[in-house]
Amino acid sequence: MHRNVALLSVASKMPTRITTSEEIDRRLHPVLKRLRLPTGLLQRVAGVHERRNWEDGQNFDDAAIVAGKQAMREAGIDPSEVGLLINTSVTRKHLEPSVAVRIHHGLGLPSSAINFDIANACLGFVNGMSLAATLIDSGQIKYAVVIDGEDADEIQHNTIERLAGSDLARSDFMSEFASLTLGSGAAAAVLGRADEHPDGHRLLGGVTRAATEFNELCVGSVDGMFTNAKALLKGGLDLVFSAWKEAQRDWNWSSMDRYIIHQVSDVHTDSIVKATGMDRAKIPLTYPQYGNVGPASIPITLAQESPQLSAGDRVLLMGVGSGLNTAMLEIAW
Repeated sequence: MHRNVALLSVASKMPTRITTSEEIDRRLHPVLKRLRLPTGLLQRVAGVHERRNWEDGQNFDDAAIVAGKQAMREAGIDPSEVGLLINTSVTRKHLEPSVAVRIHHGLGLPSSAINFDIANACLGFVNGMSLAATLIDSGQIKYAVVIDGEDADEIQHNTIERLAGSDLARSDFMSEFASLTLGSGAAAAVLGRADEHPDGHRLLGGVTRAATEFNELCVGSVDGMFTNAKALLKGGLDLVFSAWKEAQRDWNWSSMDRYIIHQVSDVHTDSIVKATGMDRAKIPLTYPQYGNVGPASIPITLAQESPQLSAGDRVLLMGVGSGLNTAMLEIAW
């Protein structure tokens, strides 16, 4: 549990180019016809109608810097006050240096600001918030920026090219289906001391659980993401239900005002609702127009939903990441 940490702001920066699922259907029409698969699977099964892609000259780390600057402005803090930057992007141009160093420089943060990457699939942003909150609680830092930028353009292009130009079996096609739901975007959040920011949104705490025996169910790179969708869904739901049930001893999450879940698909959302009994009407959705933006999905959704939240609302951030891991973090708005 966190004692004195508040979310001061959350901001997003989305690409301007739209790729529709109908466009992807057209590009994959020959292979869909050969495999006797219907068009419209992305819309009807996943519920993804569009996703965003960067224009020429745009890139994920510049967008993350824009989101970070906006978040600091909205929080009313100067870059010189930031003591920690955590980048949680899955996307990276190279193995080293870290993505964080580029963003640290772009944000104009002081040399005293610790900066590093946390990579934990789609849970990275929530993990980053929890770690930053711990360091604020301990008194080591005053403010933290947690940030994420994702670029799904290359994996999307590579996947479509491979699927369209090969003699893959239907099972091979379906193992790459999830790659077609991915989208690009960026988000950032600023955390600080709650006693110095009474208008902030208190981070109360939460739970994390792991089922790492399922570490091979979803494996991705820029070349493609290969998923055992059925086993991944079952393993993820079992893990979420187990963590949800354990959390009931210390937390009452059955009557939250919002559930900000990782944005995957209609199937994923419906299954989580069924497993936990949460009210689907309290789950805002961004995947229909943005797709699955990896770790940025939760803060993007929170940034979009925040104007509708009122003081005193209870908000639960939650998701499942490849590996498998789950995390749930409550915020008192």
